[in-house]
Amino acid sequence: MNCIIVDDDKLSVKIIQEFVERTEALELKGTFSSAVEALSILNSPLSQPVQLIFLDIEMPEMSGIEFLKALNVIPQVIIYSSQEKYALESYEYDVTDYLLKPVHYGRFMKAISRVRERFEKKENPVKQSTEIFIKNNSSLVRLKYDDILWAEAMENYVVLNTFKDKYTIHFTMKSLLEKLPSDRFMRVHRSFIVNFSRVKSIEDNCLILVTENGIKSIPVGKSFREKLLNDINLITK
Repeated sequence: MNCIIVDDDKLSVKIIQEFVERTEALELKGTFSSAVEALSILNSPLSQPVQLIFLDIEMPEMSGIEFLKALNVIPQVIIYSSQEKYALESYEYDVTDYLLKPVHYGRFMKAISRVRERFEKKENPVKQSTEIFIKNNSSLVRLKYDDILWAEAMENYVVLNTFKDKYTIHFTMKSLLEKLPSDRFMRVHRSFIVNFSRVKSIEDNCLILVTENGIKSIPVGKSFREKLLNDINLITK
């Protein structure tokens, strides 16, 4: 992937440049100390295609956010900054990751893994199923993934909870999880699988889901908590 660095801090540029050189999947096409200069080149019809930008936020003349607003086409972007306060606004521009300085190579590579996943999905689009059929008595019922809130184990059965109905199926939690898309559904407890897009918040050791009648609290098992925190897009110092 062709990439560029846009940052006025020479030390930070040197560090990111060294990380890029150590990463076979990346080819550095240029470094820019001015966002204005980078913008004029990227918006030029004659410019080389760039798949990834390493971008600082706080720069003179034009900030990183202003730079993103002015781009004609926004490729994948990894923002790295000494300030955490810009993270929420930056994700409005669908940035791939947000790193806090000083950036370490391990965290850098985690961000690159996300970049590669996005890049491969774009290059090799796969038609995603949006529904599943379940057996209900003598008939088959079509359920959209968006309508499934959570699944709960009940001895040898699993209860699928939707906004309006419940469906009890003779299935194991492991088998059900294999049938559901992993980018939407997550097992968070020995007895619970949740549609993570329906999670409103995480409070203590519980997930709060929005339901038709209010909210539902789903416990998070100790053995599942670490994976949960690794999988979500969590911003911490």
